[in-house]
Amino acid sequence: MPNVEKMSIALTPEMAAAVRAAVANGEYVSSSEVVREALRDWQLRRALHQKELVELRHVWQEGI
Repeated sequence: MPNVEKMSIALTPEMAAAVRAAVANGEYVSSSEVVREALRDWQLRRALHQKELVELRHVWQEGI
């Protein structure tokens, strides 16, 4: 994977155990893959939320 930046994150013991279990079960190759997928999902949710806010503001302005 070219052009990556290493970061350190802090997880609760439960979250860390869930990440380790997902890797141990073969669902992911590494803990980094788990975090990358979580971040992709987070980015998608944020984008959808922003789109919904724009639509809500538009509807609000039409109603005024």
